[in-house]
Amino acid sequence: MDRLGEIYQLLIPLPGYTVTINLQVLVMTGIVFLLALTFGFAAGRKKGLLPGPVQIIGEILVTQLYGLTEEALGKTHAKTYAPLICALFIFLLISNWLGILPHLEEPTRDLNTPLSLGILGFVIAHYVGIKEKGFKTYIKSYFEPVFFLMPLNVIGELAKIVSISFRLFGNIMGGAIIILVVAHLTFNILLPPFLNVFFGLFVGTIQAFVFTMLTVVYISVQLK
Repeated sequence: MDRLGEIYQLLIPLPGYTVTINLQVLVMTGIVFLLALTFGFAAGRKKGLLPGPVQIIGEILVTQLYGLTEEALGKTHAKTYAPLICALFIFLLISNWLGILPHLEEPTRDLNTPLSLGILGFVIAHYVGIKEKGFKTYIKSYFEPVFFLMPLNVIGELAKIVSISFRLFGNIMGGAIIILVVAHLTFNILLPPFLNVFFGLFVGTIQAFVFTMLTVVYISVQLK
């Protein structure tokens, strides 16, 4: 936590440009993928009428998220997009919880992660809109109710990426800063570990759910 501002970077020089890669985020994201795959394998490995604890958690997550997706998108589209929504929520949940473990940090603390997921949701939502409405009807919707409002409609759609991404990033980074400040003020006694668990479990879970549900809402809007 004391190294909040440190970034381990890999610089790749190219003609006229330098590609900067945040190694720490890549490593932490890899850990999240590994944990998510392990959870999925453990939940589905021994399915039975008397499920174990991991299978119960997996079934609850999938059932609840599938139900919410079906309610927003309908049965037909839920079959297509519910697996994506479940995977997105599990990835964000583990990412936001990762900072609870010693020497590990949340990938969502780096703006690139929530911004990439925000762009992904944006692209999927508008792909769905074009696929369902047809390109002509999709473009026409930007000129409604009057044609000169088109720039505002476009800005409004792009603002969704900023809103959903910065909300997640701000909450995770803000929690890390608060823990760092309190830790220095109280000499790392009782309060910072409590705050770490609070921001990791409670705030992390809420933000993962909010981000996921907003993605579902953005997709459902394009279906109307």
